[in-house]
Amino acid sequence: MPFDAPVWRLLSAAASSDPQCPAQAPEGRFHHAGQIAAYASLSAEGAEVAVKRYLNDGVPRVLVPMRLVCDRLADISAEPEASIIWQDIRATGAPSPTWTFSDKARRDGAEAMIYASRSRPDLQHVVVFEPSCLRFVGPVTPFVPKT
Repeated sequence: MPFDAPVWRLLSAAASSDPQCPAQAPEGRFHHAGQIAAYASLSAEGAEVAVKRYLNDGVPRVLVPMRLVCDRLADISAEPEASIIWQDIRATGAPSPTWTFSDKARRDGAEAMIYASRSRPDLQHVVVFEPSCLRFVGPVTPFVPKT
């Protein structure tokens, strides 16, 4: 389905000059094996929730308002299996079960995929397979965790 809405990204301050940049980690909830993925949330609050696990790493972050405009969005927000703690499974050497969702969406031609937050199902996040679908809105602001 087509999608055109504001999204927020929490990026390292070092990455703020390129707000379309994909995730730098070689693996994530919805990417592996060299795949491109840019993660964002449908709210600023959701962006903070999404990175809560990583906030103690000492990396200065910025909040970047953007707009996601794409023709083909996959919606897996009703799939509870997409919200599991994938890192624990991956740590055993097994592939993350969440990759089946993004692999299918990519095969079906999706440019992005929406999913529910694991810890706050009332919030939604997106993974963008085609970062050119992200448009910078701004302004970039320093991120100060609320929690």
